[in-house]
Amino acid sequence: MPGSDVVENNVKSKRPSGSAFKQQRLPAWQPMLTAGTVLPSFFIIGIAFIPVGIGLLIFSGNVSEHVIDYTYDCYDITRPGENITCDSVLKASTMKNITCKCKIDFTLTKDFPGEVYMYYGLTNFYQNHRRYVKSRDDDQLLGHLSKDPSSDCDPFLKNNGLPIAPCGAIANSLFNDTLNITWHNNDGSDYPVPLLRTGIAWTSDKEIKFANPGGDLKTALQNFSKPIAWSKELYELDDDPTNNGFQNEDLIVWMRTAALPNFRKLYRRINNAVKMFDNGLKQGNYTLFVDYQYPVTAFDGRKLMILSTTSIIGGKNPFLGIAYIVVGSVCFVLGVVLLIIHIKYAKNTTEMINVNPRTSYT
Repeated sequence: MPGSDVVENNVKSKRPSGSAFKQQRLPAWQPMLTAGTVLPSFFIIGIAFIPVGIGLLIFSGNVSEHVIDYTYDCYDITRPGENITCDSVLKASTMKNITCKCKIDFTLTKDFPGEVYMYYGLTNFYQNHRRYVKSRDDDQLLGHLSKDPSSDCDPFLKNNGLPIAPCGAIANSLFNDTLNITWHNNDGSDYPVPLLRTGIAWTSDKEIKFANPGGDLKTALQNFSKPIAWSKELYELDDDPTNNGFQNEDLIVWMRTAALPNFRKLYRRINNAVKMFDNGLKQGNYTLFVDYQYPVTAFDGRKLMILSTTSIIGGKNPFLGIAYIVVGSVCFVLGVVLLIIHIKYAKNTTEMINVNPRTSYT
């Protein structure tokens, strides 16, 4: 080891120095695993984990959720009676950024009280691919516009000779379906469900990782091109100046890449300030209106719209509760089995003391 050689009689020795650290003589705790220490651990884990798992399952079960897969069952409302799906319209069109309008009627069988959130879901979309994840320019997302964005954005670096803002594969593949809901009251009147476009991104992301350049946003972007797959310019994402450009929350939510191929992302919040929806969504009949633009058949994906309430542990996810119950049950059963083995076969203290460790061989 460099620096550990010892000089003895003017001859360099490879033997380490005699320090307590290098000779491994430092004091250390060496636990003795006995039945008296191991068995209580199994029972404690089992007794603690099972109630926690049951509680997590109860909280998850209290979350109301309604999922609509509109990939192949959303019919073009501009061609009534023809039963043409928007998916087939997109596949048959040679035009870019084509929009197909469709609607799906659905029923909520129970009230969705409190705060209600709308999510969009995608399946078989690998946002965790290494090249996809790094295909972005974080300095550009902070509003520092440059004519030479990061090479990580390639091949979504320039368009018609102009640098793209925001550049990269993540921004280029931004989810662009538009989802709206109408509630059909029992008296025959219809009420559009008010949806909030803000408050859906992480506060830390919006305040730290994304920022707009100074001055007028349109002027700052005049020498830049929008992403190739976009139908709108970056400064046209929202009329609200606090939710536009790089600080648009739909963009921010999308740029936080998902770890798994099947994922959901927060799309809108139900506005509880409106009187008809001050306590969430009521039981009844609804219609989902979709501006269908996002193609998914190329990667065998599906598109979902999810309405969900939340609990103190978040959305509906029974996996964590099941995992706690399984681990706790396994530990408890193992504890019982090992306790039986210990009682039946273990030696008592006297026998252990009288064990002679020396064995003579002849």
